[in-house]
Amino acid sequence: MMHRRILALTAALMMATGLGAQYRTPLEDLDDSESVRSLKEHVAYLSGAQLEGRKAGSEGEQMAADYLAQKLKEYGIDILPTGNEFKIAAGEDTLTSRNVMGLLEGWDKSLNQRYIVVGARMDNLGMDYLTVDGERVSRTYYGANGNASGMAMLLELAQKLSYSRTLLRRSILFVGFGASCESFAGAWYFLNRAFAQDAGNIDAMVNLDMLGLGENGLQAYTSSNRDLNLIVQALQGELLPIQAQITPQEPYPGDHVVFYEKEIPSILFTTGRYPEHNTARDSYSLLDFEGMERELEYIYSYVQHLANGQRPQFRESKEDASSDKPVGIYAYSDVDVKPMFLNSPDPRTFMEKWVYQYLRYPQYAIENGIQGRVMVDFVIDEKGEVKEVKVSRGVHEVLDQEAVRVVSASPKWRPARHRGKKAKVALTVAVEFQLKKDKGKFGINGKTIN
Repeated sequence: MMHRRILALTAALMMATGLGAQYRTPLEDLDDSESVRSLKEHVAYLSGAQLEGRKAGSEGEQMAADYLAQKLKEYGIDILPTGNEFKIAAGEDTLTSRNVMGLLEGWDKSLNQRYIVVGARMDNLGMDYLTVDGERVSRTYYGANGNASGMAMLLELAQKLSYSRTLLRRSILFVGFGASCESFAGAWYFLNRAFAQDAGNIDAMVNLDMLGLGENGLQAYTSSNRDLNLIVQALQGELLPIQAQITPQEPYPGDHVVFYEKEIPSILFTTGRYPEHNTARDSYSLLDFEGMERELEYIYSYVQHLANGQRPQFRESKEDASSDKPVGIYAYSDVDVKPMFLNSPDPRTFMEKWVYQYLRYPQYAIENGIQGRVMVDFVIDEKGEVKEVKVSRGVHEVLDQEAVRVVSASPKWRPARHRGKKAKVALTVAVEFQLKKDKGKFGINGKTIN
């Protein structure tokens, strides 16, 4: 048994392209980006027949755990070797499962003992047997979307964040949860046993589950957490290939539930419900890998916000509740006709055509290596003028002041309309200041300036 697992894992790591050949023709890969190729290779292995549906406590689940650990290590993530294995009762039997934990340490000594957990469930339903024409035949629940897609996303996200580790203030914990289908046992064990001493230092949890159906759109479920929703709103001002939609109803329960019960702000990213869920038809051919690549870019930006911004609160404080928008000011998404900048209702136009054209990186921040995203709140009044500009999530005084300066100097917008009348609208944007590694250079929203 052990020999077979080692052979299968070695094949996955050294000849991943060959493993995926049973699912696609070689010509399909010619135009694939590097991320798409990697996503395909991960899913091909993790949903392959050799893992037999990755049932909790099975050899297939162990193989998935081995694969995650090895890939995370290749991507520069430190594997935490102890406290991962646990046992749970399953009827009259006891099964042994495990988590995989990898650490990417943040650079800021004042914050790198605070953690953002990025998790994905490893197990699925395994196999069962049917009688067909008097013969006993097996049926495998491959779980390509549920949840080989989430594990693949976790791995590629880990690689991207590892490349930009010098930009992360908090530390990131990547966790593959075992026995999730068994009442989220792996997540419970992680919070109450393996990481119990430091669980109070977890500032937020991001759950990646069933992300393979990009044509359905990317959904974000936050249990109506105000601070997590604010980040979603802020990202509307960034040039991203996809935007997440906040959903008020939980698409599926998952490992985020355990974190929520511990009062840790948690967000589930998913592409939502689909008819093949928990069936043998949930196979590799269902997945939209180009859509997954677009989701990866969005989730990467979201996690960077969590790692570098202020700690999200589980519930609003009295101070937050008393500072709600005054009556008569609408949310950007609530008005019938949105405000427009240069004839565009998309806030990204404002960021690209105004903010990043006139933003200046403060010399003090350059000399002292200060960078990050400043979240700025403002109101567009009935005349289209920008008013009440303030920082809702700051980085440093000099960056905060520059972000407020350039937003306050905005030309007039075309005002919003609601129920036929001009209306005031509140908007939040994220202004990014990012230093480059090359000496003497700095960047604003990815643009290098000498």
